[in-house]
Amino acid sequence: MNGLWRPTGLRLRLLLAFASLGLTTTAVVAGVSYVQARNVILQQAQDSAVIRLKEQIAQVTPIRSLPPTQADLRKIAADLSDRDESALVTYRDRSAGDEQLSAALTPQLRAAVSSGRVVWQRRATDGHPYLLIGTQLMRTGDEGDRHPSGLEVYRLHSLDAEQASVDRLASLAWLTGGLSLVLAVLLALIAAQGVLRPVRELGRAARRLGDGDLSTRLAVRGTDELAGVARTFNHTAERLQRQVDELRRLEADARRFVADVSHELRTPLTAMTAVTDVLDEEAPRLPGDAGRAARLVSQETQNLTRLVNDLIEVTRFDSGTAALALDEVDVAEAVRATLRARGWTDQVSTDLPSGTLARLDPRRLDVIVANLVGNALRHGAPPVSVWLRADPDWIVLTVGDRGRGLDPHVLPHVFDRFYKADSARSRSEGSGLGLAIAWENARLHRAGAARGSLAAGNDPAGGAVFTLRLPRNPLDPQWPDAARAAVTGGRP
Repeated sequence: MNGLWRPTGLRLRLLLAFASLGLTTTAVVAGVSYVQARNVILQQAQDSAVIRLKEQIAQVTPIRSLPPTQADLRKIAADLSDRDESALVTYRDRSAGDEQLSAALTPQLRAAVSSGRVVWQRRATDGHPYLLIGTQLMRTGDEGDRHPSGLEVYRLHSLDAEQASVDRLASLAWLTGGLSLVLAVLLALIAAQGVLRPVRELGRAARRLGDGDLSTRLAVRGTDELAGVARTFNHTAERLQRQVDELRRLEADARRFVADVSHELRTPLTAMTAVTDVLDEEAPRLPGDAGRAARLVSQETQNLTRLVNDLIEVTRFDSGTAALALDEVDVAEAVRATLRARGWTDQVSTDLPSGTLARLDPRRLDVIVANLVGNALRHGAPPVSVWLRADPDWIVLTVGDRGRGLDPHVLPHVFDRFYKADSARSRSEGSGLGLAIAWENARLHRAGAARGSLAAGNDPAGGAVFTLRLPRNPLDPQWPDAARAAVTGGRP
């Protein structure tokens, strides 16, 4: 799923914000408009019904004598009724007209009408709204003046037409709300597109920058905040590119310096090695301090030669010129040969099934095994063990000892260059490059995208364990594409 559509995505939040704002605004405006229009419609209907009733009452034959007869009550009720409106006329305990209205007359309503006021109430029966109006007829005196007669008139006015108008207003309000919601969503999408396009571009540019493309820049459009972010990003990327270029230049200079010094040292070291060979022969015959000095010079010359050779090897890895010299190798026999050449056969227990064949670089395998076993013998505790396992695609060689193992803070740095777990060993014969070179040699063996690996850990029973995994049919990364295709049949 696109990250911008996640529950916390910016696009979804913008959409919800616009939709909520549009819906709330529409609901408030439509609701207020609906209530006001409804009140106006009902008020107009009410006023119109009251005025009409008063006009009809004024046209009724004036009441000159009281009490009225029942015929008078029926005539008044008939004059005030029509097809859509029914009337009830009462005088004390007598009445005429629509007797069904009697059930709707409450004591409070009758008391208000008896006081001489015009009273109206809105009610609903069986889902039909109506307006109940009550008033008192006036009696004309001998001098033409008008007085309350005690005759009460109640009329029922239907509000169905007004209710239909109110229902149409409600439907219009809902329709307006729906259209406003759709419009808000469309506006939100348009706004999100305008806002999020620079955000997406910034995200893609940041990913490219994180992947190492330091030339990545953003197009600056306009003068708003997003344009300011784009300018800041470009400025940051430019400074980062300058700094990285400077670091790369310094690193390249350092590597070139190490490589040049290492190569320059090889010539004098060759001469010094020849001299130390003579000193080694003469050391037993030299007296006291002279013999010890000769042996010390010989040992330090060997250490310096080993360090220079390691540095030259490291520079090959850094420059990408290290290449494999692959050959069909019996891995078990190659490991035994490494142990024999260094006189470790009696110090190491092995489990090496014969006949385990793989296409490897014998020299690099020898370097790896020598570093791992030598490290176990120097810094671990016996017994040191080497065992070999294989499957159709990989070989796994494990070297372990029974020492105190590797401290947790050491494990992440075991294969770092010049790293020594014990600072007290800073003047030991090791250079701190052996495991780093072994790790690089393992990774140099590659089958497609999979690389060889060298991992360090601790055995639950005690001691350090180094595990080497190499592909049984690796390809030299320096081979030309044509040669690689010839061996693999076109596979990567």
